[in-house]
Amino acid sequence: MKRYFKYVKPYLAAFILGPLMMIVEVIGEVLLPSMMADIINIGAADHNISYIVSKGVMMILTAFIMMAGGIGGAYFAARAAMHFGRDLRKDLFQKVQRFSFANIDSFSTGSLVTRLTNDITQMQNVIMMGLRMMLRAPGMLIGAVIMAFMMNASLAVIILIASPLLAAAIAAIIRIAFPRFELMQKKLDRLNSNIQETLTNVRVIKSFVRGEYEEERFSKSNEELKNSGLNAFKVVIIQMPIMTFAMNVTIMAVVWFGGNQILGGTMPVGDLTAFTTYVTQILMSLMMLAMVLLQSSRAVASARRIGEVLDTQIDLTDEEASQKERSVEEGKIEFKHVSFRYYKNSKEKVLNDIDLTIEAGQTVGIIGSTGSGKTTLVQMIPRLYDADEGEVLVDGVNVRDYALHHLRNGVGMVLQKNVLFSGTILENLQWGDENATNEEVGRAASFAQADAFIRNFPAGYETELGQGGVNVSGGQKQRLCIARALLKKPKILILDDSTSAVDTATEARIRECFRTTLKDTTKLIIAQRISSVMDADLILVMEEGRITGMGRHEELLTSCSAYQEIYESQMDRKAGA
Repeated sequence: MKRYFKYVKPYLAAFILGPLMMIVEVIGEVLLPSMMADIINIGAADHNISYIVSKGVMMILTAFIMMAGGIGGAYFAARAAMHFGRDLRKDLFQKVQRFSFANIDSFSTGSLVTRLTNDITQMQNVIMMGLRMMLRAPGMLIGAVIMAFMMNASLAVIILIASPLLAAAIAAIIRIAFPRFELMQKKLDRLNSNIQETLTNVRVIKSFVRGEYEEERFSKSNEELKNSGLNAFKVVIIQMPIMTFAMNVTIMAVVWFGGNQILGGTMPVGDLTAFTTYVTQILMSLMMLAMVLLQSSRAVASARRIGEVLDTQIDLTDEEASQKERSVEEGKIEFKHVSFRYYKNSKEKVLNDIDLTIEAGQTVGIIGSTGSGKTTLVQMIPRLYDADEGEVLVDGVNVRDYALHHLRNGVGMVLQKNVLFSGTILENLQWGDENATNEEVGRAASFAQADAFIRNFPAGYETELGQGGVNVSGGQKQRLCIARALLKKPKILILDDSTSAVDTATEARIRECFRTTLKDTTKLIIAQRISSVMDADLILVMEEGRITGMGRHEELLTSCSAYQEIYESQMDRKAGA
């Protein structure tokens, strides 16, 4: 838990003032029963109206001071908890942003969402409750016990008998509750993953008429969360009846024995009233402590889950980079006997002994069957993954020696899955360059053959896109993503099957723009259609993680059987169409 002190330190004043102001309320709660006893024992017994009035005024003033203390304590507790949660959530989000792809693969999306939201909320709640109860509950417990013994030591023995029994019951409840709360959070992870996946892919679900299947899957996850929640809260449910029962039994015992003392003339009536209040305060303080401890058991489970993310070793950093200030200037790429596995204990390599040089400004086409390693190959360049063997160089420098920011700033990528964000088209395109002018944005969109359809929208570049760009077609989404990458003005441009949804005429215009406007940019184009790469300076044919063919289109037609097969199958389909 020491790691969380950094989130406490900046707001230490609020963390201290909150409990201290609650002490003001505690002092009032301890004094009020004694004042009431005096009114009954002295004012009422002697029919002394002025005494009753003076004590009443004191009680009213005390109540106002208590109210001020309670409000102040609650305010500082809320302030401390909210700031703590904000800073922790910020650091957790930043840590996830620094994750490599391999790190992200070890957590589900739903689990990370739960940790960033629900788990941090649990910690906020326990801090807020803890600051309000930290001194209030022990203070009220100690103060009430002292006042009870000062008032009637023989009667206070009843409290000494009830309190340890109650404390033991609370400890047993907490011990049982902790693992159940941890399991409940895991079930919440699963439910969040289910919701996230379903909402993201709702169009696919509808097109395959799988709504009922997804409803059943959601119902199962929802039922599991309900059962684990009930299992956890069964323990909490038991707590309140046990506490109430103990309180009532203790009060009955006090009234019984106190009543006998009143009849015997050894105890004033007012003292019994005050004593009963003190007993209630003692048991209430124990209930408060129990609530804090129960909430803490859930928060500890959440803190452990947050700690798992914060403690994750990021396996891809630039801390040992030797040329952190260097930027990509030309775009020359070299692979020197590069091999890679996604699962390090796997025998099969996704990339196997790749040896390749791509000159700056070249256009390189990459073609091959699904799973041949095309995407993995290009992901080595901006260090989305690191090679297990060999090295990848950009401009003669090992990519590990660049600062990640400078390396990735020099590489523009249009991934297989085209991702757009909520916001306007202009805001999405400015991801490539947040300072780009409207003219620069329009030029990049024109190169990507996107300007025309954008201007056909009533709001043009200010058109609001739904989450993921759901209100544009697949081809439009691809062209927007290409425009975004072009606006970055990269030295290396990677297009990973990013014109598959674009018609051949539009694709030809995009390729022509690449030839004329991106002469000095190194372009890597992964494609399924040979027509997309046949004009490239160099074409790579990949099979099972190896480069089995390399050359221009005409050379590969005579030297590479795999390329010939792909060409003939596509030409046959084209002729048949």
